[in-house]
Order: sequence, then structure tokens, then C-alpha cells
Amino acid sequence: MEAGLKRPSLVQRVYDRCMEWIQTPAGIWALFFIAVAESSFFPIPPDVFLIALCIAAPKKSFRYAAICAIGSVVGGVIGYGLGLGFMDTLGMRILDWYGLQEKYGVVQDLYRRYDAWAVGAAGFTPLPYKLFTITAGAFKIDFATFFFVSLVARSARFFLVAGLIYRFGAPVQYFIRRYFNILSIVFLILLIGGFILVKTLL
Repeated sequence: MEAGLKRPSLVQRVYDRCMEWIQTPAGIWALFFIAVAESSFFPIPPDVFLIALCIAAPKKSFRYAAICAIGSVVGGVIGYGLGLGFMDTLGMRILDWYGLQEKYGVVQDLYRRYDAWAVGAAGFTPLPYKLFTITAGAFKIDFATFFFVSLVARSARFFLVAGLIYRFGAPVQYFIRRYFNILSIVFLILLIGGFILVKTLL
């Protein structure tokens, strides 16, 4: 290796390999399994791979978004199972790997306040979704609510990305990357507002 050149990090090497898979005929399956893995232990959000596929075939954008959402929810269920049955072993190891153990108590407090609705914030925003799926199982959050909120939040996130690319094409990827946090905050406000409204009406 030439002097001054750094060896790519493990995450970068994994990312490069996944991008290679995405560009093969098995790209749809690669997207699905990346989405599954990201919800429970994988470090790279599936959005970057979803964007790559949508740009390559804009007319299939919503199909890719559906596959990504289904895979992510399946991964969330796996994460829930890890937290429910293996929190003291596998669950804690995964959180420790990402330096998220100190957030464990914070998430527990969020679940006490908002129950499974807290998953919606993590499902759409850049918050580490795996932290919420694993801890949801550990705290024995109602599974049906967890599943429903995960499905809505993850679908909203991926269909938003797919819809923007379908409508505006490849240039919108820069807008998504630059303003996704703002879009996430808007969604989070709407989510909390909806939660308050439901609590008020019921």
C-alpha cells in the first residue's frame, strides 16, 4: 500500500461490497436483506441503496420502496426478538458495538412516556432504529402496536425517498441528503401531534 493512503474502514468496505451487490440482477434481494439487517445490527441505512436502485430504474421506485419497507419491518421484528429473548447477551453486545448502551435508559424513558409510538420517531428519522427495535423487545412493548407503528414509519420514510426520485429524478438525491433531517423533524412533529390528538379523543 502506498505511503499516505489509508486502508478503508470496515464500514466503508461493507458499503462498497453492498453497492456491488445492488448493481447485480440480485439487487432487489440485496436491498431486502440490507433493510432486514439494518433494523437489527447492520450499520448502514438502506436509504443509500434504495436511492441507487430508484435512480437506475425510476419507474420501479415504489416497488423498491415496498421491498425496503417490508425488509426493514422484518428486521425490526428480529430486533424485537433479540431484545425479548437475548437482551443480556446478543442485545447488549450489539448496542455496545455501536456505543449505544448509554442511550438505553433514555429509550426506556421514551417508552414509558409514549409506549411503542416512540418507535415511529426512530423508524422515520435518522435515530438509530436498531436501538429502538432491540429495546422494544427488552421492555416488552406491545408487539402489535410496535409492528403497526414500524410499518407506517418505515413505509413513510422509504416511499418519501422513492416518490421524490420518481417525480424529480436523480438530481433530487442531493436534496434528500441535505434536507432529510429537516423532513424528519417535520414528520416527528406530525407524529407527536397525531399521538396527542388520539390521546385527547380517546
